[in-house]
Amino acid sequence: MVRGAGTALNVLTVLAGSGLGVLVGDRLPDRTRSVVTDGLGLVTLLVAATSAAAVLDPELSHEVGTSAPVLIVLGSLLLGGITGSLLRIEDRLEGAADAIRRRLRPSTGGGERRDRFVEGFVLASLVFCVGPLTILGSLDDGLGRGIDKLALKATLDGFASIAFAASLGWGVAASALAVLVVQGALTALGAVLGDLLPQADVLAVTATGGLLLVGVALRLLQIKAVPVGDLLPALVVAPILVHVVAAAR
Repeated sequence: MVRGAGTALNVLTVLAGSGLGVLVGDRLPDRTRSVVTDGLGLVTLLVAATSAAAVLDPELSHEVGTSAPVLIVLGSLLLGGITGSLLRIEDRLEGAADAIRRRLRPSTGGGERRDRFVEGFVLASLVFCVGPLTILGSLDDGLGRGIDKLALKATLDGFASIAFAASLGWGVAASALAVLVVQGALTALGAVLGDLLPQADVLAVTATGGLLLVGVALRLLQIKAVPVGDLLPALVVAPILVHVVAAAR
């Protein structure tokens, strides 16, 4: 199997699902769209919980000690959040979404439509790009281990994009670009690293990503607009802290 095939499949399912979702969504009342979004928020919480549970994995505890995994995740979120807020990643994501919207539909002006496009792009990008299947599947693809995980993710994302696009519109389709960039980069990383990436690093990133998905779920459920984009650097900080703690033991 050609490296990168899993990401290509994922991009296609997001585009196809988004097109179908927009087609269906225009025929649905606002109440139904709201229920769909709430359902997605609850499912995202479930996925987040299973991902965050990686913090309890014995292999991570063996590497850094029994009390350190939670502190590593905490430190990753704090340091990553500070870095992301200073870099204004959330604002840049929204700006990128607005730029894509203007390029694709330059004649569309309304503020409400613009906000809907941006929200669709940002939320869908975060859901599709932050999670264990994104990381593990892309690395497996790059390592030449096959695309089984990404094929599963592509299927899930395809159905999720239908629901997202039914509620949030064409911004969800634009998130296929984020999937291409993020998963493509991780696939390339896997190809470069070979089998050198420690399992403890992957577990720390997975657990941290699970908490980021909780933030996405809170936004979908309209409980709190957590700036998840600003927290994304935590995914880079997590493996660094694993090595720092392991070296200090």
